[in-house]
Parts: sequence; C-alpha cells; structure tokens
Amino acid sequence: MLSALLDPTHAAALDDADPLAAFRQEFLFPNGSDGRPVAYFCGNSLGLQPKATRAALDAELTNWAEMAVEGHFHGTAPWMHAHGPLAEASAAVVGARPHEVVVMNGLSVNLHLLLVSFYRPTATRYKVLMEGGAFPSDQYALETQARLHGLDPADAIVELAPRPGEHTLRTADITAKIAELGDSLATVLLGGLNYYTGQVFDMAAITAAGHAAGATVGFDLAHAAGNVPLHLHDWDVDFACWCTYKYLNSGPGGIAGAYVHERFAQRPDLPRLAGWWGQESSERFQMKKGFRPAPGAEGWLLSNSPVLLLAPLRASLDLVARAGGMAALRRKSEPLTAYLESLIRGLALPPDQLEIITPADPAQRGCQLSLLVHRRGRALFEHLAARGVVADWREPNVIRLAPVPLYNSFEDVRRAGAALHEFFAAT
Repeated sequence: MLSALLDPTHAAALDDADPLAAFRQEFLFPNGSDGRPVAYFCGNSLGLQPKATRAALDAELTNWAEMAVEGHFHGTAPWMHAHGPLAEASAAVVGARPHEVVVMNGLSVNLHLLLVSFYRPTATRYKVLMEGGAFPSDQYALETQARLHGLDPADAIVELAPRPGEHTLRTADITAKIAELGDSLATVLLGGLNYYTGQVFDMAAITAAGHAAGATVGFDLAHAAGNVPLHLHDWDVDFACWCTYKYLNSGPGGIAGAYVHERFAQRPDLPRLAGWWGQESSERFQMKKGFRPAPGAEGWLLSNSPVLLLAPLRASLDLVARAGGMAALRRKSEPLTAYLESLIRGLALPPDQLEIITPADPAQRGCQLSLLVHRRGRALFEHLAARGVVADWREPNVIRLAPVPLYNSFEDVRRAGAALHEFFAAT
C-alpha cells in the first residue's frame, strides 16, 4: 500500500486532476542544496512570496516617487482609502461583513486593542478562559491585561487541558468548563486553530456556550485565517484577530486583521484606545477634540494605513479570490492533507515512536499535521531538511508539516513521504 502511495505516477495523476495546480506557478520557491525548488511545508509559519508581490510594491513606490503627498488622493488606489478594499477581501476569508473587518497593526497589537474593549472584568465576573499551552503572545497578552486591571493572572486566567493521555481538547469539555465558570467568566479567548496540535476548535459551539454564560467570546485566528473556512458573523463571535503572513502570504511581519461583530458597530460608549484614523471619517480633518469612533471595526483604527504593507496583502488576497475563495482552497486542502496522513500512517510506526497529534477528523483540522516524534525527532527534522523538505520544529519534539493548497502539490507531499520512509527504513 505504501509503495503505491509513494509511486511518482500516483502523485502526478493527482496533480493532473487538481484544478488549482496552476496557482503553484504564482509563487517563488527557495532552492534546496540540490538546486531544485524545495517542498515547502512551512506556510503555517511564513507563507511563500507571490510573484505579484514585487509588482504591487513597485507600483506604490512609483506612486510615492511621482506624486508624493498627492498619492493620498490621486492615482488608481489613493492611499486615503487603501485599507477599505482589503477589508472587503479579508471579510470574505473570515466569513464576516466588510464593515466588521479592518486591516491594521500587528496581531498582538490588535489583540490588546480588542481586549481593552472586550475584557471588562468586574469584582465578581473577572475570569478569562484560554487553552493551556496557547501561543505565547496570547498568554502574555492576557497576563498583562489581567495585571492592568489589578488582578493576579494566576487567579484570573483559567487554562483548559486535554484529558489524561489525549493531545487535544474535547468540545464538550470546553463548553462544560464555560458553564462551570458561569457568572465568574468575563471572556473566552481561544486560538481558533491551535498552533501546536493543529486542532480546529468548534467556534460556533464555544461562542454559544460563552454567550449563554454571559461572557464575551473571541478568537486568535493566526493559524486559521486562510487555512480553514470561517463564518465569524454567522457564528456570532464577538471579536477576533489574525496575522496575514502565514496562509495569507503577506510577507514577514505583514499587516494583521481584526474583526468586531456588527452589534458593536454603533457603540461609541464601548471602552477602547483611540487614534486619529478611528475617528468618524466625516470629521477626521476637522482636527477637533472629542473622539467619535467610526462605525464598525474601523472605529478601532489608530493610524493611517502602512501602504507598503497593504500592497503584498492585496496581491495575495487577489490570488485567493482568483482561486475561488476559501471553499475552493478547502476542497483541495482536505485530500492534500489526507494524502500526507496516509503516507505517514503507511509507515506503520508504533505510537511510542511517532504519533500524529492533529485530529484525524478533517472537520477538526486544517492543512497542518503535527508529528510527535518520541525518539530522534531532531535527527528526523534535519533529515527532511537535507532532502529539500522544509518543515517546522516545535520544542520539545514536534514536527509540523503544512501542505498549503494554494501552492503545494501532491508531488511535494510524496517527496515528504519518501523522505520520512527513507529515514525510518534506515533506523
């Protein structure tokens, strides 16, 4: 069975039938030590550069050179309104309405700005629920937010842990903990997709449980945006934020996104940190005192948009739209990831040697598989790299492989499987 899966003709047939295969040519791949393009499975850390990125940046540099300050008001895409179209394109990715989304800042900055508004602890309702082992930025953000309110993080933050012997959280356990915390729970903040295990949480069920307990509910979508279909508005999520340099390929340190449900669109009383660009646009240039937030997510903007960061994201979002959006990417992602899973399971290794800790149910995962390697994990990681397979290492012994549907091929996956087989056959 494994030999058939590793047959290059099998992968070639799958690539021939792939309606998104041509999009691979829209990206730049680094070369490996053998001079040929690598099999790149690290889009969960930094996506590849679209070929259109350089032209998008050059166009803005040309506008700056030729128009200087007038570029804010003239040209094909005046800078004054540069963030608007990206909000619409981003809303399509996260399942929101355009006025619920704003592109701004970095992920952790946006998380803090949103927590100012949506983590409002009182003397009795002050707990915040998160998953244990969440990405450090989320941990640090909540620790410091708790301290800003004069709270002890050890008391205010409640962490969820899997059951003994399990690697992922059960939805029933999450919702049960929410119900248990009840009137003491102020906010639920989870990663929509856990960066370490690759588990996608049932955001609709968690949001409903949080609201039933009287809490606000938000998600860090760093590993979910551009990876899995999202329906933030329909799920009734209060707030969310994400980066764009992973599955949305905006480049290292690329600009981030934020979502605020439209129920808060006309809530000028909602506490927030304000800046000039979040002011009601009709009054922005009156330069007067008294902050009046713009309706929708734009009311959380602080500064005018960094045009040179918007340009790469615009180029990448154009590719997503041309590919048919998240539904089309998901249609390829599921069989692509399943192929990788089949190759790994075909090794028939005992669980005390290697485990896939990402859920087997496609509905509970995106395109990332996390391999818990109990012996010689670092040696395996280095073996993959030497074979031109770019993976991701997470301490103490997890290798993450993310076959991205927009640019990875089934042949890439076959190469990874062949490298894994070679390593374990020799050991």
